[in-house]
Amino acid sequence: MTDLNEKTPASVADGSDGSGSEPLLKVTGLAKHFPITKGVLKRKVGAVQAVDGLTFDVRPGETLGVVGESGCGKSTMGRLVTRLLEPTGGTIEFQGRDITHLSAGRMRPMRRDIQMIFQDPYGSLNPRHTVGGIVGTPFRLQGVKPEGGVKAEVQRLLELVGLNPEHYNRYPHEFSGGQRQRIGIARALALKPKLVVADEPVSALDVSIQAQVVNLLDDLQDELGLTYMIIAHDLSVIRHVSDRIAVMYLGKIVELADRTSLYEAPMHPYTTALMSAVPVPDPRRRGAKSDRILLKGDVPSPISPPTGCRFHTRCWKATQVCKTTEPPLLQLKTGHQVACHHPENGEDQMPGDAPLVADVITVKSAGAEKPSETVVAAETAEPAEAGEAAEVAEARESVAVDKPGAAAEVAEVAEAGESVAAEKPAEAVEPAGAAEAAGSAERADADESAAAAAAAESPDAPTREPAAPAGGDGGEDAAAPSTEAGDTPKK
Repeated sequence: MTDLNEKTPASVADGSDGSGSEPLLKVTGLAKHFPITKGVLKRKVGAVQAVDGLTFDVRPGETLGVVGESGCGKSTMGRLVTRLLEPTGGTIEFQGRDITHLSAGRMRPMRRDIQMIFQDPYGSLNPRHTVGGIVGTPFRLQGVKPEGGVKAEVQRLLELVGLNPEHYNRYPHEFSGGQRQRIGIARALALKPKLVVADEPVSALDVSIQAQVVNLLDDLQDELGLTYMIIAHDLSVIRHVSDRIAVMYLGKIVELADRTSLYEAPMHPYTTALMSAVPVPDPRRRGAKSDRILLKGDVPSPISPPTGCRFHTRCWKATQVCKTTEPPLLQLKTGHQVACHHPENGEDQMPGDAPLVADVITVKSAGAEKPSETVVAAETAEPAEAGEAAEVAEARESVAVDKPGAAAEVAEVAEAGESVAAEKPAEAVEPAGAAEAAGSAERADADESAAAAAAAESPDAPTREPAAPAGGDGGEDAAAPSTEAGDTPKK
């Protein structure tokens, strides 16, 4: 067992206590591509570029906020930094030591200094373990024996995050969402880490609970000297807790600046659109015209991201260079980095470039002419064919009603209908129906003749002379009615 206040072997070898000017965490060109496989042999057919070329650092004692819409790679970046995922490319340095591809055994001592608060307070806690077992697990895994014992230290941590020490023997299902998130925070702080990655710690909580958790994080940072990297969607929460803010879009950092300059003068168009969506609680603005920027289109797929600037498909300032050349993350102001050829509140990096919107409109209009003509021609041809068929049907009905005995005219109309059906195979259903009707009529005649023959050969049939029909001689019509209702043979 080791004492909790002792430094890890990595910290001793590095010789740094994190108090100097050297960044605590340094990330360079970080990338993570999830392969897409197909078939029985799991052949790779593509990759999801969740994170692609991130470069940033986190200084000791500060809070770095990360914002961006869903699917931009924020949570993946947090799991890469804590080495819960294996990076595809780039480097991760913690206190000057490269931890990019450390094995699980060599990474275990580093876990004391890097902890993570997970997004889901319901899924991040084991329902079969008590709160005391959950918070005390880091001590057992790291072989650390705190002063006064594990139980006393766990109860102190529970009281530190605003829970009752008597909750030591309770299970997670006995707590609310905010209390479960506090349990996760207590577990992350158990080993006194230097860096805490909080993956949306307040997104699943009520507004009142969010304020409590955010204030708790601030108090713990002041008390323990923690360094945070907080991932969130809520721009107001990020503004409250962060010193610097990184804006991500489709696996890239598009802007990185301190809190004041980012919120007062954003430079990237995507950041400007995000800031315009934040509601302002000012009654004097009621009824005033909104300055919100509505982005057109959907976020491109990370499987095949656009060439050049990844935001050019939705940007209102895009030009030809945005489509062909990817902008680097450059520092245009003091402490303000942006990846854009045409920043909002800064000098244009590519002045005089042709706008991209005009070319897009020209291509779309040229390609849409012929399909539109084809559709119109098809629509005009179909009503003409329908009109011809309707005329033939009306001619048949008029001949059948007005001239019942004019067989020649009916034959002419029938021939005209057959010629129209031969030219249009899709409408050649009538002859087949006529053939079926003729076959059914023949089968009915055959059944009637067979029934008449059977009745004539029957020995029990009466020998009554049928009455001769008026105006004609006997025959089939005279021989058919051999029995009638009520005439039964005597036994």
